[in-house]
Amino acid sequence: MPTPIEFWFDFSSPYSYLASEKIEEIAARHGRKVAYKPTLLGVIFRTTGGVPLTELVPPKASYFAHDFERSARFAGVPYRHPSTFPIATINAARALLWLQAQDEAMAVRFLHAAWRAYFSQDRNIGEPEVLGALATEVGADPVALARGMQEPAIKDRLKALVDESIARGVFGAPTIFVDGEMFWGHDRLPQVERWLASGPF
Repeated sequence: MPTPIEFWFDFSSPYSYLASEKIEEIAARHGRKVAYKPTLLGVIFRTTGGVPLTELVPPKASYFAHDFERSARFAGVPYRHPSTFPIATINAARALLWLQAQDEAMAVRFLHAAWRAYFSQDRNIGEPEVLGALATEVGADPVALARGMQEPAIKDRLKALVDESIARGVFGAPTIFVDGEMFWGHDRLPQVERWLASGPF
């Protein structure tokens, strides 16, 4: 059985959102599954000295703010830049991890619902009430989710994933690993697909 495609992301990453709308189709075409692995860019940036793209020097920051929307139009993905950006995503990441432990398919539905809520509906997924509403929308119990997010094992799992992402050289999102090969950015999806189809190049 081929190894899953590892998809490392932060829920506040626009490019992760765009890539998430395409990666499952690519994986399916090549008999792979996607392993969604949340990390926290804030922690990574403190380790690497990085900053959010919209906080770079003005010419770059302005470019990326424009590119988020242009790239979404190019990909045919709905996008409205959130009024609060970036946001803390620790609660959303913990919610996903708890759902992954309960029901993988439901967790994937939640992941997509959360990204679409944030990047096309301007709903702040850093807020527990919004996460509870999203849980209801995908068929999960919002009360159980709220409890699950606070479980020590879930908190430890997220910390372990953040540590792993840093150890493996993740510096931004999305970062995709195919059989150990690292690709950064949604614009690397054509290279990911080529690698899946014919191997190293």
